[in-house]
Amino acid sequence: MGIDRRHLRVTGKHKAITDPHLLIEEDPKHDVTIVITQAFGPNGDNLVGISDVVFDGYPAITVGIRADGREGQVHLSPIHADDRKLGMTDIADGVECELFCPVSGKPLDPVPDVAEDSGTHYYAVYLTPERSQGAMVAISNVWGHYHSRIVDHFELISSWIGDEDE
Repeated sequence: MGIDRRHLRVTGKHKAITDPHLLIEEDPKHDVTIVITQAFGPNGDNLVGISDVVFDGYPAITVGIRADGREGQVHLSPIHADDRKLGMTDIADGVECELFCPVSGKPLDPVPDVAEDSGTHYYAVYLTPERSQGAMVAISNVWGHYHSRIVDHFELISSWIGDEDE
């Protein structure tokens, strides 16, 4: 599919980002592409590039997943608002998943203060090994529910509220 720009909202705060965990690209039409280059689990384990899966040349973010009595890994595109993923992906839309670190096996940390909608909860993939709520990607635990947000320096950088019905 590529980047779902129609449902991606970039706040403008991205212009101040100089940290290496996000790659920000802006083209002449002012379309912004945000690539997560570093991601960490709840113990500080690296989640980027632990498999050989890449999307447009960028290493995938790998998350452990339990759903429908099965367990596996899903490799997510590190490009914000890109719904591509590989691995254990044969899960029906609407299934609530348990998300965990594929290195430590520890569940991803729940994210407080994100409005929950339709039984969805959000979990943290941290952007730095310090594992701060001020630098993270909040991802939904409901399969096919394309909502996520990137926070850096405690500022919302971008949010993706994809339309599951498309």
